[in-house]
Amino acid sequence: MAQGVQGRVTLKDVAARVGISPAAVSMALSGRSRISAATVEQVKAAAAELGYVPSSAAKALRNQRSGVIAVIVPNSTQHVFGHSYFMQVLTGVSSAANERDLQVLVSTSASEASGLTAYERVMRSRTADGAIVTSSAIGDPNIERLTAGGLAVVLIGNYPELPGTTSVGIDDVAASRMVTEHLIEVHGKRSLLHVTGPLDHQTAVDRREGFLDAVRAHGLLAASDVVEGDFSERAGYDALDGRRLGADGFDGVVFANDDMAFGGLQLLRRTGLSVPGDVAVVGFDDFGLSRITDPGITTVHVPAEQMARLAAERLIPRIEDPTAAPTRDDLEVSLVLRESCGCAREDVVLLRN
Repeated sequence: MAQGVQGRVTLKDVAARVGISPAAVSMALSGRSRISAATVEQVKAAAAELGYVPSSAAKALRNQRSGVIAVIVPNSTQHVFGHSYFMQVLTGVSSAANERDLQVLVSTSASEASGLTAYERVMRSRTADGAIVTSSAIGDPNIERLTAGGLAVVLIGNYPELPGTTSVGIDDVAASRMVTEHLIEVHGKRSLLHVTGPLDHQTAVDRREGFLDAVRAHGLLAASDVVEGDFSERAGYDALDGRRLGADGFDGVVFANDDMAFGGLQLLRRTGLSVPGDVAVVGFDDFGLSRITDPGITTVHVPAEQMARLAAERLIPRIEDPTAAPTRDDLEVSLVLRESCGCAREDVVLLRN
């Protein structure tokens, strides 16, 4: 910074250095065509030399915007901040927002039963220019309420009932089919159990359908079964408790996430069954837990941080132009092979959409 400039550098400081008015400096930095290219270059050079940083508050005021984007999660705060998926979502959204000098507001609910609170807080306060929604239930009417109120919205996940909404996600059906087929085709498993997530969420429905597609295609539907879980470790444990497993029962289990797979491993260890010797186990997500278990859990790697970052990048133009056509982005996932399925070492197999 040049000598003699104290405190925060203002438009007046830049204007004094170039010899033009503060209003002309503002127009030059905003790219307005009334200012000559030569002057724009002088202004940019002076701003860089002086260390001028535009005020995000002033910019928002000029644009009639708050400079805030919301992340709405209709789950309890304890659930959100205790799960690595949401930490990756916040990291992805924040990285995109920081590059654009935007603030991020996180709106959760007091409990799982009061998911409406997360939406109401954003709708009532009117402090956000747009919102990213994740983990909402099938048929959640609050998403349409958001869009009806004029708020720009991008969804993370699959929402077939809302085809006119911009969304970012993965092909859960294809990914679940891939990991199930790995047990069947590579490890010869013939009696499979699938432990789903809560079936009022599309992610759980799609992962169940991928499993069913695989066992049906290989003629194993009659020898397979499905039980509903809730994505928690306890659900994975309870799903296997009391079931016939191993040589006399299910020889492979496909869990809809890694937390439930971890719970299942605890039950198998308690009952003296070996993994993968007696029962092969696979999960879904690869958010960290699957890498530190013993054995490591074969799973589908979901690029949650990249999905969230892309969701934020898709939200910005929708804020600028609410009439923009909706888009759908499916990111690539990969099958990460570890010991729980019978593979000897970690390897990665890409699933391309």
